[in-house]
Amino acid sequence: MLKMKRVSETYEMRVFTDTGDYFGDVEECIVAGNKVFGWRVRATKNSFLVKVLGSAKGVIVPHQLVKSVGDIMIINKAAVPSYGGEGEPAGQE
Repeated sequence: MLKMKRVSETYEMRVFTDTGDYFGDVEECIVAGNKVFGWRVRATKNSFLVKVLGSAKGVIVPHQLVKSVGDIMIINKAAVPSYGGEGEPAGQE
């Protein structure tokens, strides 16, 4: 059975990757016409985004990378920005 949610119910929802990493919190839904285009996810304290982005406030996750929305949102690991592994984004060495 398909369960419907209002977009307003997703605000402040916790976002996790499909590998179990805490990614951040939903800040805003980006709608184009009558279709969800993407999700603005805020980098929150202790989230994986803070480790990857440093001083950036968040990222926009395309809706195609969202796997599931329920009590939490699960996104594909491909939505995670790549980084060099030593705290610097890839290409910033």
